[in-house]
Amino acid sequence: MKIRPLLSVVLMAALFTPVFVLAQPSDLAVPAKRETTVALAKTLLQPRVYAVSPADAISPFAPPTFDQPDPEELKSQRAAAAAAAAGIVHRTPGDRGVLEQLAEKIVPSGIARLGGNAILLFGQKKLKVGDRLTITFEGNDYDLDITSIGNTNFTLRYNSEEITRSIKPGK
Repeated sequence: MKIRPLLSVVLMAALFTPVFVLAQPSDLAVPAKRETTVALAKTLLQPRVYAVSPADAISPFAPPTFDQPDPEELKSQRAAAAAAAAGIVHRTPGDRGVLEQLAEKIVPSGIARLGGNAILLFGQKKLKVGDRLTITFEGNDYDLDITSIGNTNFTLRYNSEEITRSIKPGK
């Protein structure tokens, strides 16, 4: 009967011995080695004092010509001033005026229905509701959205303005 407690002690020792023997060494360095690393880190974290840049240094964030007007803008201002001096009044049309001028240029060849959805035909080009049509007019590109297509008409949107045009196939 005395063998049983002795055997359990020996088995327990055998089970827990490999854990102590195979234990991994610590990843932490000894305190003396850590002190040098901490001292280096403290010196790296100190804010740096930068030398003053020369007065003639050009900043990449504010180049010298930053405040200058755009050459194209100057050209248009000169043209507007010349037109005003000549007595010509040139008003730039608003979004509605631009849309009306562009809508005159858009002539679809017809419509088709595919699966209940209307498709606006421009020769080989096929556009549906939600598609964007880019028109170049007087040197500027305008993006028009197709908002609806009916049996005999279609609606275009430019910015917040909309216009409905009739579909005239063959013209």
